[in-house]
Amino acid sequence: MGNGRSAARGSEPTSKLVLASKWKGALSKVGVSLSSWCSGSFRTGGKYEQEQLLPVGMRAESLKHACTGWPFPRFISLFFPVFPYKSQHIDQEFQDIEFIARGSLGPILKVRQRTVEKTYALKVLLKAEVVRQGVLQQCKDAVVIQKQVLHPFVQGVRECWQTSRLLFIKCDYHHDGDLGRFWAAQKPLAEGRVRVFAAELGSAIGFLHDFGVIHRDVKMENVLLNERGHLILTDFGLSRRLWRGERASTICGTIGYMAPEVLRGSPYNHSADWWSLGILLYILIAGKFPVEPQDDHAAMLASVQRAHLPPPAPVSRSLDFLLAELLCADPQRRLHRLDAFSEHCFFHGLPFDPVLLQQLPLEPSQVAGDGPSLSQHPPHLFPDFDWEPLADSETPLAA
Repeated sequence: MGNGRSAARGSEPTSKLVLASKWKGALSKVGVSLSSWCSGSFRTGGKYEQEQLLPVGMRAESLKHACTGWPFPRFISLFFPVFPYKSQHIDQEFQDIEFIARGSLGPILKVRQRTVEKTYALKVLLKAEVVRQGVLQQCKDAVVIQKQVLHPFVQGVRECWQTSRLLFIKCDYHHDGDLGRFWAAQKPLAEGRVRVFAAELGSAIGFLHDFGVIHRDVKMENVLLNERGHLILTDFGLSRRLWRGERASTICGTIGYMAPEVLRGSPYNHSADWWSLGILLYILIAGKFPVEPQDDHAAMLASVQRAHLPPPAPVSRSLDFLLAELLCADPQRRLHRLDAFSEHCFFHGLPFDPVLLQQLPLEPSQVAGDGPSLSQHPPHLFPDFDWEPLADSETPLAA
């Protein structure tokens, strides 16, 4: 959705993610730009993690001696224990490297693992950027959450590791792409399909909330389709765990999906995710945002407060009621619990057991395949690489 704008209070100018020379060949043949992967500096726990920043000299020294034995340089030990260290060169383990998507802090690549002959999605983060933007703990927490939360409609992490310069997060690869792409090809979606999608996402969100996890960026671009047409919630870059009674206060997410209390900067809890789900369902059935996204939080909040949210027509009365209960401006009155959600009249007769939901037959995606290849993108979409020189441009990527 071109109207969605990712945002976070205090965000810095878009940063550059730099890949070393061995991967330059894999991507530069199609002229892919890596100058705008990062979506700004997000905050965690109410303050920037400035204490994690390394002086430039120390950073260079850590990189220079990254292959030494124990004890590890600080630029490696910073990412322990979540990211174990590997000295193996990445091209020894993977082949057929292709760019497939943009994540919140770096590109997501399609790779084939040589040892098992299986295709995975591999998210690559430059450690210097993670530290410079102050999202070190946030990055580690997101991986821990995905490792702990095992659910059919939530994307887990298969493996994660670090080299001297990079972080790698390996997940299952779903070739049908994200829900936004599917919706653009299929719109408008039939209410029956929306009903199943709503049940699957509600099941995933409720499961996360039972573990205390708030996602904070529920949107179509963060929902994948598996080979059977069912949904997978992904991208936990803004998620965090809230303990009982705890509230978050960071303004973050995608502006068109943000709940009023998030836009306002008020303390908020898991209820904000249910508002985002309501926005997503409204778009699926109506083909547009209920409130057009604005350029900043204040303007967006004013638009939401002024807006009268008419039901998208034509829809059933039960779906109309569900949207009204999800898009309630008062988070205390908003539908925000899985038990109440699953018992809503819109889902009458639909099983909410994840195993049974997965068995529901869905029409195969009409946009199946890996999507447009890199070579099919117009050149102007991918200007020349922007490169930050490393100590030795011929040094292997994982050295």
